[in-house]
Amino acid sequence: MHRWYRTPRRESPPRFPVVDEITQRRAKVFGDVAAAYQRARPTYPLAAVEWMLEPAPGRQVLDLAAGTGKLTGVLLEAGAAVTAVEPLPGMRAELSAAHPDATVLEGSAEAIPLEDASCDAVLVAQAFHWFDVSRALDEMARVLRPGGVVGLCWNLRDDSVDWVAALTDVLGGAGDTLSALQPSFEEEEPLAQHLSFRDIQRGKFPNPLPFSRERLREWASSTSSVAILEQADRQRVFDAIDRLCDEHPALRGRETFDLPFVTGCVRAVRV
Repeated sequence: MHRWYRTPRRESPPRFPVVDEITQRRAKVFGDVAAAYQRARPTYPLAAVEWMLEPAPGRQVLDLAAGTGKLTGVLLEAGAAVTAVEPLPGMRAELSAAHPDATVLEGSAEAIPLEDASCDAVLVAQAFHWFDVSRALDEMARVLRPGGVVGLCWNLRDDSVDWVAALTDVLGGAGDTLSALQPSFEEEEPLAQHLSFRDIQRGKFPNPLPFSRERLREWASSTSSVAILEQADRQRVFDAIDRLCDEHPALRGRETFDLPFVTGCVRAVRV
């Protein structure tokens, strides 16, 4: 695991562009694929979660845009008292079924349904890029106690591996790849420029997970770039995944194989 310290801050926080209509449509499509998301998507390493929570003054944690609870379960394992906020009802239903010990609320990053200074940490997994960033950071700052932590994380495919790069081509260049991390997360800039946050740090944690052909297809179906396609186009993607599994030397003849995810994290402390 590597750490990179302190991104310079400006004297006043800029306003970042709001989320456009196409991005909003892609974000909402996750409600249609919630069951596939829950079955096929990876969770997050406990070490990554503990690193993000390390500076927090306590363990009252908001899992923001919690989806089906992929991060929620790891937070509970880490001993956190978790409130999970998710706007899509299909995702909330999966989350509530999977993690009855979490408090699950309807809400969004731009309108968090919690009191001021009520959280020790706000964590966001795989979702920060869907937010209206300026409004969301204002809300995160509002619900955090002084010294509280914002933690952002993503499961990224290691596309330095040949077959993973080929999979990215099959998906039409879909993001969430390790190469997209270089040289830095673009999400660091709004955090660094918001006057409520300091001490920006980054970490990377290996998270390889066993996949089968069936899980790979279902995982692909849960990505926004595939879920938004018409049925015929989705089928073409699934057929191409089958060909990749049949023909690539690293996959051919194997029932299971590791998909080499790396969990990339950013954390910052509330002033």
